[in-house]
Amino acid sequence: YISIINSSAHNTLNLLDNLLNWATSQTGQICYNPEKIILSNTIQEIIALNKLQAETKNINLSYLFTNEIEVYADKNMLKTVLRNLISNAIKFTNIGGVIKVYTVLKNDHVEISISDNGIGMNEDKCTSLFEISSNKNSLGTANENGSGLGLVLCKEFVKKNGGEIWIESEEGKGSNFKFTLPINN
Repeated sequence: YISIINSSAHNTLNLLDNLLNWATSQTGQICYNPEKIILSNTIQEIIALNKLQAETKNINLSYLFTNEIEVYADKNMLKTVLRNLISNAIKFTNIGGVIKVYTVLKNDHVEISISDNGIGMNEDKCTSLFEISSNKNSLGTANENGSGLGLVLCKEFVKKNGGEIWIESEEGKGSNFKFTLPINN
């Protein structure tokens, strides 16, 4: 029961955070404060926050650390994006699944990937995933709930930081969410 309560509280906190961030961004009141950030520190912090949620579903959540990469981004926005993508990966991965977070340095930016072996989705779902007008709530593999706002917020925050976000997915085989961030200002 404790793990169920914890998971429910975690999901409610994410929903509230997403709603507040979305409302703030829609009114133009969100502050964009980019700075140099050690990416691995931020990724490890968000993974630590989601570890218990992953363990509740017996999911192996790991970060494949390559080298120290410094990005130029808004730290709070980056944390929101990572938290949403990792939380979604957990939500749509079956018990005993695997989620890997990894980074690849490319010229003037870094590509961050959150890859899972969960339920995946078809091409139609992928094309409308980041749009609020066509985004519908989907239940997770353990009937976890969500608002559909998280990915809309991710797209907005990644774009605000000078990056791009996209998904590679196949129904029944999992998803790989990727986004880029600049390494220089």
